[in-house]
Amino acid sequence: MIANALPKSLVDNPRLGTWIGFETAGRVRLSTGKVELGQGILTALAQIAAEELDVAFGRMATISGLTDASPAEDFTSGSNSTAVSGAAIRLVAAEVRALFLARLAERLGCAPAELEIADGRFLRAGEPTGEDYWSLAAAVDLDREATGSAAVKRPADYRIVGRSVPRPDLAARVAGAPFVHDMAPCGLIHARVLHRPWSGARLARFDEAGVRKAAGGEIMVFREGDFAAFLSDDPTAATRAWQAARRSAGWTDGDPSPVEGDDRRWLRDWPSHVRRTEAGGPARGGGTATAVEARFSRGFISHGSIAPSCALARFDGAHLTVHSHSQGVFVLRDWLARTLDLAPAQISVSHRPGAGCYGHNSADDAAFEAAFLALRNPGRTVRVEWMREDEFAAAPLGPASAVAIRADLGPDGRPADWTIEIRSPIHGRRPGMNGRPNFASAAALGLVPPEPAALEDVPDAIGGGASRNADAYYDIPRRAMVHHRLDGLPLRTSTIRGLGAHLNTFAIESLLDELAERCGEDPLAYRLSLSSDPRARAVLEEVAAMADWQRRPGGGEGTGMGLAFGRYKNRAAYMAAIAALSVGEDVRVERVWAAVDAGLVVNPDGAASQIEGGIVQAASWTLKEEIRFADGRIATESWDDYPILRFSEVPQIEIRFVGPQDQPTLGIGEAAVGPTAGAIGNAVAHALGVRIRDLPLSRARIMTALLREEDG
Repeated sequence: MIANALPKSLVDNPRLGTWIGFETAGRVRLSTGKVELGQGILTALAQIAAEELDVAFGRMATISGLTDASPAEDFTSGSNSTAVSGAAIRLVAAEVRALFLARLAERLGCAPAELEIADGRFLRAGEPTGEDYWSLAAAVDLDREATGSAAVKRPADYRIVGRSVPRPDLAARVAGAPFVHDMAPCGLIHARVLHRPWSGARLARFDEAGVRKAAGGEIMVFREGDFAAFLSDDPTAATRAWQAARRSAGWTDGDPSPVEGDDRRWLRDWPSHVRRTEAGGPARGGGTATAVEARFSRGFISHGSIAPSCALARFDGAHLTVHSHSQGVFVLRDWLARTLDLAPAQISVSHRPGAGCYGHNSADDAAFEAAFLALRNPGRTVRVEWMREDEFAAAPLGPASAVAIRADLGPDGRPADWTIEIRSPIHGRRPGMNGRPNFASAAALGLVPPEPAALEDVPDAIGGGASRNADAYYDIPRRAMVHHRLDGLPLRTSTIRGLGAHLNTFAIESLLDELAERCGEDPLAYRLSLSSDPRARAVLEEVAAMADWQRRPGGGEGTGMGLAFGRYKNRAAYMAAIAALSVGEDVRVERVWAAVDAGLVVNPDGAASQIEGGIVQAASWTLKEEIRFADGRIATESWDDYPILRFSEVPQIEIRFVGPQDQPTLGIGEAAVGPTAGAIGNAVAHALGVRIRDLPLSRARIMTALLREEDG
């Protein structure tokens, strides 16, 4: 049974009617603050509500991400939607169901246990009572606080949850239903924004006459502080003006990037704030026989959304309406209000689908820019669309990181003492973090004070930032983490899928393979010897069976198989992965097997899609992706400069869910990132007989490693 303790979403939004209503005959309103980012979450949440209410899934009408009509649920992030919002909806729906049964039982003079529900209709002794949710709605007051006391269904009784219900929105998407980019109300003004090329840069000049000439149409040039925008009824004219301004702009002052090319040495030398945490008791085995050390790194990465960010805003003189693909519409509304000197009640933010993104991309920035320009053009809808160059150079970057691990081995070759040391800038600059709006253009406009050098990273209590998954999920007697938070770095870094879990898991799982090799043991057996968690062992054993691991060929001949494991945040879904690949001119991942324990899986097809997407994205990061720098600024401007995994390179993927379905749902949206990276890294080492510890595992790095090996 799932415990009826109130989850955070329900504590923050306790009124039952905020979540569920029966205003339209035959339809059930489900309101949620979580938003659809392509992960299928709205389908899963509607399944949960339909299950507890005993109505057909097709009756559900979901309202999502509207500040005027949804519960305020913070960000759609952290693999929390089903685990937290879903838990809230389950309790709310169960309590609503119980209230309706109690009310009808009172009318009929019977016990609630004598009644049952079939697709929203109430039966007694199997016969219709003539009542349903909609006929009783006026008699049941849902404007009350949830208690969490109503019994939820047993998983054994589920008829909707646990089944692969198709996403209701996909048919419309295929038929051309609009994304935020497609919204085109009458009187639209198109805007392009000139963004600063490095931190704190001052806009000294640009050739305004040349900009107007290049536009080839009527444009409005807006300039305030270090912010400039080009607005026109014609989107082509706005784009041409932006291109000309970008070419002619002169920037001074500020703090150029310390990075050059793909150099990682600055990570070691940059000033940092250091904290140390420790866990465990006395070392195992009566002392240390051998110390093994290894270093790993990852460069900066981009969100790489296929479409750039976009937002629309309109100010009617009293109220501001914003349409955005933000992951946190309520947080966005509140920080727009603070930054633009409006009351939150004067702003409505509605989520509209955009290009998929896991983490903090530039959606909130585009929304701020549209809102700011709308206030200066009342009565007109302003549409801001970022350009591809902006997405690489001005959007928040996935942080570069360096990881060093020292394992002190006992006589049995197992780690008795383990220290992981991480050097990374912060992984969290969403709106509101560190008490700041974190809109890049707000800083350029001088609407916020300069950013202090020291900013807090995402707290460990909610999963951590650079420290996410740094604590190896194995039975190691003593573990320590040393976190060097790099302060004052003049680059804009923030949340990207998995945060620190990508590199941390890659590093941990790579070193475990090396330790197994030192002991002459199979990597699977070595891991199992370090794991007493039966659910961790189950996914490892299952993925080994799926991939026929025991028949893994010998390595060093250009083909390899690698294994890795991780439990996301050490408290969400478990996943073990095996990658099979070949190494020629490039690394080609041919197959990936994944065994996943996510507890109760609400929608297996949707869950599998999440794991598949995570595998593909992690493979792209691990093999290809890295932002480049030159002359103090980001030099990556196009897909030619930033290769990502192509459709033709996507491996065959097999996924199996093995978790107990009577256990709470565990978040899976980011669970695949670390294990996939670790499995690929170990497979490359198996294929080559040489280990590469710096990501991405590019052709250049492979050649360097092989030449170094030849030179001895």
